[in-house]
Amino acid sequence: MAVMFCDTNCELWFDKARELDLKVIKMPYTIGGKEFYYDLGEKTDFKNFYDEMRSGKTPSTSALNADNYKEYFEPYFKAGEDVLYVSFSDKLSATFTFMDQAVAELKEKYPKIKFVRFDTRAISLPAGMQVYLAKKYMDGGHTIDETVEYLKDLTKHIAVEFVVDDLKYLKRGGRISGLQAAVGTLLNFKPILKLSDDGKIVNTTKVNGRTKAITHIVEGIKAKGTDLDKYPIAIIHADCEADALKLKERLTAELNNQNLDIWIQPIGPVIGTHCGPGTLALVYHGTGR
Repeated sequence: MAVMFCDTNCELWFDKARELDLKVIKMPYTIGGKEFYYDLGEKTDFKNFYDEMRSGKTPSTSALNADNYKEYFEPYFKAGEDVLYVSFSDKLSATFTFMDQAVAELKEKYPKIKFVRFDTRAISLPAGMQVYLAKKYMDGGHTIDETVEYLKDLTKHIAVEFVVDDLKYLKRGGRISGLQAAVGTLLNFKPILKLSDDGKIVNTTKVNGRTKAITHIVEGIKAKGTDLDKYPIAIIHADCEADALKLKERLTAELNNQNLDIWIQPIGPVIGTHCGPGTLALVYHGTGR
């Protein structure tokens, strides 16, 4: 017997996680002095969260501790079930130090249990897409080791490009300098970002204005997208649904394919804390990241 875990930083929508019987680790965020745990959109008030950010409240995120991880994992260790945890990138958080501590203690107690963490080298739906496809693969009768081999290839092909609306959130997170943020805001530059092969957020280029940013994202999938009729395409947004719908219209028209499975969903508060309201992203299967 084996189970698959994911975390809410993968942002796979709650109904899909439930349908696949994924075991979900909820990641925390704080805003207005109150701590919450993201629920993959089931009861989250996205509009209120982003309105609070726009009004000047500064949310924060934090790592789970070792005891948190033991509470999640130990029932399955105790029941004799092996565990595959498909996680977000460890380049983006210190939380996995505490997870490693918890797993080491559990393995001493339950030495026959197999535990594997696969690092998607991604976050948000680029990670969630891998979780979704890997669980379907494992449910097809494949072992943990076979699923990991499948993921090793898949992770090279899940691409994302995204644009943020306000550079101050990237500055706050150390992704760009204060000078870059000031100049970019003055000139209305919109950086186009992606995930590198090793799971870091990198700036690929910058364009002038929102419309050009959307065009650049569309050109990216036209150039790099592969097997688009076999894999879902995901549009995610931080309270800018109108732009998400425009992007979907562009994709439907320009990819000239009526069999596309296009998801649209909000970016959750944990990820939204670091990218800010107005962020728009496209996730797809491509020739590379």
